[in-house]
Amino acid sequence: MTGLASVAHACNPSTLGGPGGINSNECENVSRKKKISEEFEASTMDFLVDMPFATVDIQDDCGITDEPQINSERSKEKERIKSDRVKKRKPKRKDYQPNYFLSIPITNKEIIKGIKSLQNAVIQQDKRLAQAMVRDGSFHITLLVMQLLNEDEVNIGTDALLELKPFIEELLQGKHLSLPFEGIGTFGNQVGFVKLAEGDHVNSLSEIAETANRTFQEKGIRAGESRSFKPHLTFMKLSKAPWLRKNGVKKIDPDLYEKFISHRFGEEILYRIDLCSMEKKKQSNGYYHCESSIVIGECHLENYLLYLFLISLASLLSWQIFKLSCICFSQ
Repeated sequence: MTGLASVAHACNPSTLGGPGGINSNECENVSRKKKISEEFEASTMDFLVDMPFATVDIQDDCGITDEPQINSERSKEKERIKSDRVKKRKPKRKDYQPNYFLSIPITNKEIIKGIKSLQNAVIQQDKRLAQAMVRDGSFHITLLVMQLLNEDEVNIGTDALLELKPFIEELLQGKHLSLPFEGIGTFGNQVGFVKLAEGDHVNSLSEIAETANRTFQEKGIRAGESRSFKPHLTFMKLSKAPWLRKNGVKKIDPDLYEKFISHRFGEEILYRIDLCSMEKKKQSNGYYHCESSIVIGECHLENYLLYLFLISLASLLSWQIFKLSCICFSQ
């Protein structure tokens, strides 16, 4: 008689004080040890559940089985099955936290001016919402989100972006991809955005986004979202000012942007796609930290370089005019 059975026998009232039996004090000691042993076993299992591998079946990882191992061949087969099962398990979604994204910057001044007018109209009706507005330098369309954990993965992301360029240019066949913006929409009345008008351009942009997603994932980068791709231009989001909820602002009131429901904001020509960081410090103009970029089309590259030259020239001329003005006023 061993194990729990011996304990039960030893503590049976009929055996107490009898030949070969034990007294009541010894029985209490045995019961106390049994209780401690059970508590230790329970606390050990609780500890295992709290470990990082708790999402994997504890019995599998710890080699705990309901049946004894009959022979080594059966044991090897079970190990193989367990190994395959662990490999097939996908990490939990909570482990995936995007920190980089592909951005199409909005540079059309007509669109930017229209969005600023929209933001001012909303703020005039509720000044508290000023903190929920997106800065004009940050206006963009998100093409794809991803997780890049170190510099090596950022370099891989840069290579993936460069691979997109010939595909996009082949898709467009030398034509411009014009993105017209019209009307207002929201995500759950928490994020306000300017909508991309319907048309063939949406299909082209969706195809680019899908190819980008596939290209990054094939290189081992965790990318994409659970929801389907919906291109939009965010102008405000309540999450930028969490204190608004405490002050009674729990959603974006449609009346605030009623006048812009059918407003045409203008068209943006796709000429550049940037790999941007969500976490690194933004540039002085309000745009995100940019790791790398591709320019679509050679003519677009020339226009972009010309644009940069004109900006630099305008800044230089403004400085020269300012100095001349100072000289004139000082005389």
